[in-house]
Amino acid sequence: MIGQIRSKGKMLFLILLLALSGAYLPPKTATAVSNSGPIVVINFDVQVDPGSSLFVKRAVGFAKDQGASALVITMNTPGGLLNDMASIISLIADANSSGIPTYTYVPPNSLAGSAGSFIAFACNKIIMGKGSEIGPSKPIVVGGTQLEQEHTQAGMLSLLVGLAQKWGRNSTAAYNMVQNDVAYSADEALRYHIINAQANSLDEAINDLGLTERTQITLNESIYEQFISALSNPILDGILILIGVIAIVLDIQHGSVLLTVVGAVSILAGLIGTEVIDASLLGFFIIAIAAVLIFLELKLAHGFSMMAGVILGAFGIYYLANGLSYSPSPINISVDVELFAIVAAGILLGLYFRWVISPLRQKSKMTGPESLINDVGITISDLSPTGEVRVGGVIWRAESASGNISKDQKIRVKRLNGLVLIVEKEAD
Repeated sequence: MIGQIRSKGKMLFLILLLALSGAYLPPKTATAVSNSGPIVVINFDVQVDPGSSLFVKRAVGFAKDQGASALVITMNTPGGLLNDMASIISLIADANSSGIPTYTYVPPNSLAGSAGSFIAFACNKIIMGKGSEIGPSKPIVVGGTQLEQEHTQAGMLSLLVGLAQKWGRNSTAAYNMVQNDVAYSADEALRYHIINAQANSLDEAINDLGLTERTQITLNESIYEQFISALSNPILDGILILIGVIAIVLDIQHGSVLLTVVGAVSILAGLIGTEVIDASLLGFFIIAIAAVLIFLELKLAHGFSMMAGVILGAFGIYYLANGLSYSPSPINISVDVELFAIVAAGILLGLYFRWVISPLRQKSKMTGPESLINDVGITISDLSPTGEVRVGGVIWRAESASGNISKDQKIRVKRLNGLVLIVEKEAD
């Protein structure tokens, strides 16, 4: 059932993209500066995610309120979530329909990668600096079936080609960016009519756009938007949840409060992140089972439950991104290293419980009379068979298990009968 719901969601998403690609073709958009308002510069040095989508929404609203003459996106992004890329493209179309042209400037040695390339293609003009790159633009459905991958790729192909046709760009190059995962340098992009010009500074780009006399207002992501962006990473969300569970378990074991507070905040932040990106339920359930195993360590204290929980949690973290559409994929070598580090930490924690916590527990159980078993003491009265002995500097009621024992004889504690020590005479 869950798979069917997710599949239907993807289909609706693709239908939306196809509709968008067609809706952008009519000429009811701004193609030139229509007023003398300020230029709103969007510093898009971020990934494409819910946080940056909120950022662009705020910037477009601000540009409308200011009567801006243009929006300039200074872009350096590797890409990100396709859902949020579609939202940003819609916001760009909204700015255009309000009479505000939108331009993308990719500074020298920067990147308009993957989902970022779609955003650039949605703008009226693209200008790139030397050493910069646009693309590749192939989408990835993490853990998706071949059919889901093909459907998503077909939708993205239609979208990028449609945007290229709308602004008179090379549609063949757009096709190659999606279908063949091709990227173009600034020189190649200019040669193949993907971009409109080259400029090695924002001022130079603004001059090429004929906007030099306008006031510039630069916007950056707010703290809240940065927070949402940070939590839009499924790997980070899973790590936060797992660390939070471990922190609480350690705090319960050691009896403090601080780690519980930190752990609760960490779990809450991770849960918010999974909700923001609509993370995979499969990954969430795996992490939930892992959390149960980790909490079981409080009772078992043999280390293996902690190890198993953390290892299972690492798999859950991996599967949180399952079914999400990205460009590029969030699963890479750095993620593998992070998950390996988590597994290693889990094994060390398991050994800590096995070698440190478990012996301490056993020792704590052996308090009071129980701790005296096998200790050597001395009789302070005749045991016939009962009397008194001194063990560990304390006088105890005792009973002999080896016949009568006279005063001032060494004895060894064998067991307890309530608060009476059962003792035997210690051989000389």
